[in-house]
Amino acid sequence: MFEYHGWINVQESADEDSEGGLGNDGLRRIAGAVAARIEEVAGPGLLDLRWMNGELFVHLGGFRNHRDPEVLAFFGEVGRLAPGSYGVMHVRDDEDPGRENEVRVLRMVRGRVHEDVEAALSPCIPVLEDPYRG
Repeated sequence: MFEYHGWINVQESADEDSEGGLGNDGLRRIAGAVAARIEEVAGPGLLDLRWMNGELFVHLGGFRNHRDPEVLAFFGEVGRLAPGSYGVMHVRDDEDPGRENEVRVLRMVRGRVHEDVEAALSPCIPVLEDPYRG
């Protein structure tokens, strides 16, 4: 089982003086590139790019039978395309050796992704679920 939920605030730059929002040609180009990539990656889960209050956001989520490496790669790609971006994605992958009982959190800060254990949701057994009693 592969479960993921996340969001990204897509920012061309971390510079607070840079012009953001719909009027920014650079961010509009980034939006086009992200939208094109979404068309390639999209599957049965949620993968949404939209402007909200003049800012660009990606929302993603899904629950699949097996790991989807495209989703993990896509999260990092947005940061490379838009190096001022920030966001989080939580991932639970019971087929990831040594991590099958953890929820992982991928944190994007200034376009770079760092991965850690999500302590509030790990270990999955017994925090989220009771142990199997066969």
